[in-house]
Amino acid sequence: MIINTGNRTDIPAFYSRWFFNRIKDGYVFVRNPYNPQQVTRYLLDPQLVDCLCFCTKNPEPMIKRLEEIRAFHQLWFVTITPYGREIEPHVPEKSQVMESFKALSKIVGKHSIVWRYDPIFISPRYSIEFHCETFAQMAKELHEYTDTCIISFLDRYAKTKRNFPEGKDVSKCQQETLCQSFAWTGHRLGLRIKTCCEGNKWGKYGIDTSGCMTRAVVEKAINMPLDLMGNLPRARKECECLLGNDIGVYNTCSHGCLYCYANYDKKTAAENSKHHDPASPFLIGGHEPYDEIRDARQSPFCSGQQQLEMALL
Repeated sequence: MIINTGNRTDIPAFYSRWFFNRIKDGYVFVRNPYNPQQVTRYLLDPQLVDCLCFCTKNPEPMIKRLEEIRAFHQLWFVTITPYGREIEPHVPEKSQVMESFKALSKIVGKHSIVWRYDPIFISPRYSIEFHCETFAQMAKELHEYTDTCIISFLDRYAKTKRNFPEGKDVSKCQQETLCQSFAWTGHRLGLRIKTCCEGNKWGKYGIDTSGCMTRAVVEKAINMPLDLMGNLPRARKECECLLGNDIGVYNTCSHGCLYCYANYDKKTAAENSKHHDPASPFLIGGHEPYDEIRDARQSPFCSGQQQLEMALL
């Protein structure tokens, strides 16, 4: 199975101490975000977990302790955008995140780390020309440390419209100009440009439109084939990504990004974060009297023989 950590919050950036405690204890409790009394217990056992997937804007807090999860295969998605503090108030400086990206790549390998340049939006400050130039500069610095960059355009969900009203849809014409430019940069540097949930319209420019956290991407990261035993449920009908089994909690990320999809608003996220205890098996809070705890049905997608062979390498 695959354990995801970053679709609901940024665990490496803000909750790394808690995460390593969970690895040490070997399990984690996760509330159903739509029915909080339902709690799932996941075993964090490398014999059961084929891959730990991380999505973060700041991997630095975990880098010095990665030896503690050496037994697990890993896949990292690190988001590095060109936006300033008026858009991403508490994200570290881009130069710092890029240095952390390089350090992480040297540990896990360039096939197990992906750069995300998203979401893309257009404004007077962040024009098409700005994105093309900045992307090329960042790609030149990062391409030796990853072979893939994911791009996507701003989705204006209800919470995004409320928290980021100045964020406008990127027109098809604007998207085409950007995709052409990014594809050319990627081709020149040997960097694969991919989109996720953007359809296949930009494939004509050599962009891979198959998705970001797909079976093929995970298999490449762990260097083993997956036996998915039938079709896994999709998060979105157009999405081929393996997004289940997330141990994060919505409304707990402290980056404060205006375009955030995971937070209702900054106030809610700040209040929830006050209830974090690094020693708790829950990311936020602890046991409640009404909890209905069940053990997850866990089995590896990779065979025991495959895992044994990898362990002996």
